[in-house]
Amino acid sequence: MSAYNPPARIAALAIESGATKAALGVPRALIGGFLAGAYIAFGGLLAIVASSGLNPDTWGGITTLVTGGVFSLGLILVVIGGAELLTGNMALVPMAVLSRRVTVVRMLLNWLWVTIGNLAGSLFVAYVLADKTGVIAKGAKGTAGASWTRLDAIVKGKAVTETHLEQFLRAIGCNWLVCLAVWLALAAMTVGGKILAIVFPITAFVALGFDHVVANMFFLPLGIFEHAGGATASNMILNLIMAFLGNAVGAGVFVAGSYWYLYAKDAPGTAAAAEPTGG
Repeated sequence: MSAYNPPARIAALAIESGATKAALGVPRALIGGFLAGAYIAFGGLLAIVASSGLNPDTWGGITTLVTGGVFSLGLILVVIGGAELLTGNMALVPMAVLSRRVTVVRMLLNWLWVTIGNLAGSLFVAYVLADKTGVIAKGAKGTAGASWTRLDAIVKGKAVTETHLEQFLRAIGCNWLVCLAVWLALAAMTVGGKILAIVFPITAFVALGFDHVVANMFFLPLGIFEHAGGATASNMILNLIMAFLGNAVGAGVFVAGSYWYLYAKDAPGTAAAAEPTGG
């Protein structure tokens, strides 16, 4: 017995998982989406707090490396705990579409309901658990104040500094790496292996400054709640649109399309026992 699932087996598992996700009813897609949005927000909140004392002028790239390392918590909770994350579904469900297990309409409906759930979960954590708890507070002493300064820098970069083209291109790179994390997690056959498979790609996308639409559903609204980074409703919406589109391309072209072509297109059969997975 192999210690891990080889690529052809991963492709079969991904197709089965995508078909299962597309078949979810609206309530399950919304609840699973809410949980995933909250989990990614937990990772984002931890990333802000953990990196808040690391001045980039002193620490350089270590600041974003720490940010990415702890942000990995979000996808670990999604994959191991089981939840519905839009960015992962942007690879898994299209693989089922390419294998003619799911229609394009079903895929788009899945994305719609999961997006709504992800947004609700992200907003809940941003408003209730980050803003109203005082974990992040402008002008406060100690960790809360340092965390506000870190949030200000993150939000300014995403909402103000980046051009729309940069947001789109960064989102492509982001979801290429995120979906590779989901793909590698399917390769692993133990919980420890899945966690290890997730950490490095997620750390990479955050450290590189790429844009994840669900993470931005947390960071940018929190910036608005906390009056940080110059975030407004208009630049938040435009960022989320660009990130959504770029994430869809990164997942659909570079993961779903590529791996389906390599390992599933000519496979004699793609039926596989469904393995619970988030993403």
